[in-house]
Amino acid sequence: MVRGTTQLPDWLTELYPFEPKQFDTGAGALSYLDEGQGDEAVLMVHGNPTWSFFYRNVVLELRGRMRCIVPDHLGCGLSDKPQDYDYTLSNHVANLGRLLDSLNLRKIHLIVHDWGGPIGLGACLPRHEKLGKVVILNTAAFADTVVPARIRFCRIPVIGELAVRGFNGFAWPATWMAVTKPLPAAIKRGFLFPYDSWTNRIATHRFVRDIPQGVGAPNDEALTKIEAALPLLRQHEVRIIWGGRDFCFNRHYFDRWKALFPTAPSDYLAGAGHYLLEDDPTAVLAGITHHFQ
Repeated sequence: MVRGTTQLPDWLTELYPFEPKQFDTGAGALSYLDEGQGDEAVLMVHGNPTWSFFYRNVVLELRGRMRCIVPDHLGCGLSDKPQDYDYTLSNHVANLGRLLDSLNLRKIHLIVHDWGGPIGLGACLPRHEKLGKVVILNTAAFADTVVPARIRFCRIPVIGELAVRGFNGFAWPATWMAVTKPLPAAIKRGFLFPYDSWTNRIATHRFVRDIPQGVGAPNDEALTKIEAALPLLRQHEVRIIWGGRDFCFNRHYFDRWKALFPTAPSDYLAGAGHYLLEDDPTAVLAGITHHFQ
C-alpha cells in the first residue's frame, strides 16, 4: 500500500535526491525508494545502523537503466519507529517479503550489506524463482560466534540500551569506526539524521540485541532457516565485494563466503572498512555495475 512521500530538509535532498514511498506493514509505514522503470529491479538491503542513504550513489548510478528498490527497515531510516514492535529478524524478513510481493516484480536482483544479508536473502530465497544476480557486501547469513567486544558491550542489559539509545553509542561511533577515511561532515550528518533521539534509536538497539547467539532462540532458528537455503544461490550469479578493514565482518567472514561460493568473482578491497561504499566508492560501484551488465 503506497501512502505518499516523505518531506526531507534541503541539505539532505542534496545528498539523497529521491522521493521515498511508503508501504503499510500493519505495524507502521515502511519507507522505500522506487527509482527507475520496469518489472525487473535491483533490491538493495541495508544493515544496522545505516539506512537507504547508504546506497544513494548506487541508485544514482543505476536508476537510468535499472529500477532500484531500496527499503528502510521498520524502525530505521525514514520508516516509522513503533515503540511496541517486536524487532526481530523474522519480522524484518516478513516485512520485506510483503513489500516485494506488493510490487509484482518479474525479476529481483539483490545487493546486501550487514543485516541486509540475512534480511534480504531471507526474503528473496523463498522467492528464488524471481531472483537474478546477487552482490554480497560485508555481511553474514550464517551462524557464527565471532562478535567484536565493542558490539557485545552494546548488548549488556540496561547499560547497553542506555549507551545505544541514550548516547547514540552505536550509530555515532559507526561514522568513524566503520570507515578508514573520515566522512565529510554532511555525509556523517546524513547517516545520523534518522537516529536523533531515544525513541528513534529503538531499532538500532534491538538489532544489536537480536544478534543470533546459537542458543536455540527464535533469532537462531530464523538464521538457521536462511543458512539452509543458501545453496540455492549456486543457481544464480553471485559477486562478493568486501572491505578488508572491517572490524566486524572481517576476513573470517569473507573466507566463509568464498568457501560457500568458491567460483564467485570477488573484489577484496584491502583499504576499505565496513562502510565500503564510502571508503572506496569507485571500486565498489565499478564492481556492481559490471555485475549487472
